[in-house]
Amino acid sequence: MSTTLDRPAMVATAPILSIVVPCYKERANVRPLVAALEAALDPTLRGAWEVIFVDDDSPDGTTTEIRTLAAQDTRVRGLRRVGRRGLSSAVIEGVMASSAEFVAVMDGDLQHDETRLAPMLQAVRSGSCDIAVGSRHVAGGDNDGLSNAWRHRLSDGGIRMAQAMLPVRLGDPMSGYFACRRDYFDEVTPRLSAKGFKILLDLILSARTPPRVVEIPCHFKQRAAGESKLDALVLVQFIAMLLDKAVGGLLPTRFIAFAVVGATGVAVNILVLDLARYGGLSFSKAQLTGTLVAILVNFALDNSLTYRDRRLTGARFWLGLLFFIVVCSAGALANVGIARALFIAHRGWGPASAAGAVIGVVWNYAVSSTLVWRRK
Repeated sequence: MSTTLDRPAMVATAPILSIVVPCYKERANVRPLVAALEAALDPTLRGAWEVIFVDDDSPDGTTTEIRTLAAQDTRVRGLRRVGRRGLSSAVIEGVMASSAEFVAVMDGDLQHDETRLAPMLQAVRSGSCDIAVGSRHVAGGDNDGLSNAWRHRLSDGGIRMAQAMLPVRLGDPMSGYFACRRDYFDEVTPRLSAKGFKILLDLILSARTPPRVVEIPCHFKQRAAGESKLDALVLVQFIAMLLDKAVGGLLPTRFIAFAVVGATGVAVNILVLDLARYGGLSFSKAQLTGTLVAILVNFALDNSLTYRDRRLTGARFWLGLLFFIVVCSAGALANVGIARALFIAHRGWGPASAAGAVIGVVWNYAVSSTLVWRRK
């Protein structure tokens, strides 16, 4: 019997460049992005590229669209992640699935200028840098694609915070558009926090030695379809990642995020307390009201952010809220008890209060992780 295939053999060109695209609910942008990449890269790479979409189980059929296109174009690949969320971890999985010598990361919303990929790749291939960044904040670049003044302020604030920690000079550390050698990414990967949305910043802060960075001017375009994923919760994740790097990874990123959310709850408690007192409530009733509101806010934020990968829904949401109230109440008692004991031991108001607060946060985090948001 003949072993010859009925159809002619297809010779695939080994990719020089893998473009990793983390995405969530971007079905409408899949085909336009691949077409844009083809127009931008084929003149120089002649098909020696691939795009790896990493989809966090989008409910809009993004994975189906990727698979349909991949059946027609061997340069298109897709990874569907179930039960896992997050841009940074999606990028890491996409890069680890690549065998190309060079990798690039870009968003799936068509806002990154695909024509900048060729000069970014050239900068890395020449050996003049370790990372080439598509930058909105150098001469020739712009940030016009940010949809409103709030997003501009959020981006500018994040840039200032990031620049204060960076070991290299970088005008756009918040960029999600960059290229590097895959082996460079491989070397840094074990030290990445894999949390949040700013994988470039994580990559630079996790390197053993400051990387050589080149910024390529980039036009940040308006979103054509889909919806932005940027919200206030992203800022909390960003702060948690910076704190994680500041303490050298000694504390879990999830614990840092939990503490940041807890600080938000303290601010809410104080605000509600003042409003309730002005409304004529007694101090005790005002304090109770502020505490309850703070617990509700903390639970909502932790459920959406800190434990996003274990998010509670339906009946489990309400049962989790009940457990969370009990946990926080016990944490408050531990806080007061430790603080009182230290105060009696003449440790002073400040140290006693701080120690009580630390014990309370650690208790709330430990019990919440194992009881409220336990792994399924």
